[in-house]
Amino acid sequence: MLKVTVTGAGTGAPPLLVAHGLFGSARNWGVIAKRLSEARQVLTVDMRNHGESPWAPTQGYGDMAADLAEVIAAHGGRADVLGHSMGGKAAMRLALEHPQAVRRLIVADIAPVAYGHSQAHLVRAMRGLDLTGLTQRSEADRRLAASVEDAGVRAFLLQSLDLRAQPPRWRLNLDVLEAEMDRITGWEEVAGRFEGPALFLSGALSSYVLPEHRERIRTLFPRARFARIPGAGHWLHADRPREVEAAVAAFLDAPGG
Repeated sequence: MLKVTVTGAGTGAPPLLVAHGLFGSARNWGVIAKRLSEARQVLTVDMRNHGESPWAPTQGYGDMAADLAEVIAAHGGRADVLGHSMGGKAAMRLALEHPQAVRRLIVADIAPVAYGHSQAHLVRAMRGLDLTGLTQRSEADRRLAASVEDAGVRAFLLQSLDLRAQPPRWRLNLDVLEAEMDRITGWEEVAGRFEGPALFLSGALSSYVLPEHRERIRTLFPRARFARIPGAGHWLHADRPREVEAAVAAFLDAPGG
């Protein structure tokens, strides 16, 4: 079972399950989860091979969808589901293969397509970080800057560095994530459609969800709606958390099921 963080109490509404992206954890959504939990219980998970969840030999979307289905089964059997990036692909796979478990679907800045980029260089950067004698995140950032130029990316990655462990360690199964990178950036075609409400929420500054993706999205998710968050990039929940929270809340509270 994935590590689940439960925020808020049950209100009668289905819980909201949140699945983070590659190299992330439930903590990335903590602030938004707390605010949304005023209206419903929020379940934020550490995906397999991330955070405090078990390590596994694969990172395929069928496996990740099954993980999410197990969490939903343990928390009432039906949920609204929000997934970002890798978590968004896992959420889409869940909705296609287990539609009875999903009331409403929110996919944050990802499409059901294969992408040509790889994040393997970030795996190599993390693996190459000298952890010897590290006690301060600022020093880890200085060392990581030699291989990762973007300060925002470094800050994001370093959220998964456990400096309290002796010796320090990454809360990521780097070997499996690197080996499975083609599956993570790819998309395996599956049969079925999800007939429930679906919101595809993108960062206006991001190029992950393009106009040419919409026909494919509507084929799989015929009730798909699209919205963009101004001023946000791929990590829209970090760039514009209040706007993302408002868009999610409005979609979940809209009439119709």
